[in-house]
Amino acid sequence: MSITIKTTLIELTPALADYTEKRLTTIKKYTEGDPAIAVEIGKTTMHHRNGEIYRAEVNVVTALGKQYRAVSEKKDLYEAIDDVRAEIVRELKGAKSKTRTLFRRGSQKIKNLVRGL
Repeated sequence: MSITIKTTLIELTPALADYTEKRLTTIKKYTEGDPAIAVEIGKTTMHHRNGEIYRAEVNVVTALGKQYRAVSEKKDLYEAIDDVRAEIVRELKGAKSKTRTLFRRGSQKIKNLVRGL
């Protein structure tokens, strides 16, 4: 699993990089194979003093070539990272359950066809 971290208008400290990697390594259990994860964190603009000024964006490309994306803007950078992780996990779980449901529906139809013979 490869994690690429890019920053915008802030400096990437070792603590920030470690926190981001620690939070996003758990994404691997929701994907098959070895995903490529691109993370962009930073400020939206330099002139804002209040409001949602920190932004975190995650792009996940699975081994099968499917792409997933999540974005979060919060007042705190660490809160934005946690929120974007929760959002990308929700997307990955939904895709995984959708695939499982389609497989089960297909196998149920085959079973019903065999019963009918």
